[in-house]
Amino acid sequence: MTSTFLLLAAGGVAACDNDKQDEGFYCADANGTVVDEDNCDDDDDNNGGGVGFVPLFFIWHSSGYRSGYPVGYRLPPGGSKFAYNDRAARSSFGLPTTGRISNGTVKTSVVGKGGHGTSGKSGG
Repeated sequence: MTSTFLLLAAGGVAACDNDKQDEGFYCADANGTVVDEDNCDDDDDNNGGGVGFVPLFFIWHSSGYRSGYPVGYRLPPGGSKFAYNDRAARSSFGLPTTGRISNGTVKTSVVGKGGHGTSGKSGG
């Protein structure tokens, strides 16, 4: 009975660990094309706010994104996005709630697959 309990407990811990993953983050437009990361810096008075408070730029993320995608590159399909100035979404991924996030930032052990992001597919 004790060994069964230990196996179940170990399985429960392993299951929790499977919910964590690495996420790559990029500043990109609504279509998933990488732009200069300064466009997603909400500490600056940039034009990231868009027209009528609709953001022009987003922070795109995916466990499939690696570092090194250059400005102008269309991110691979399967990523999600959230507004660059969405403090709650930034915080949920362990990112700073304000300021610039470098393109290609990878956060380790992000819990879950999304959170506050808006699903979006981008083509190659």
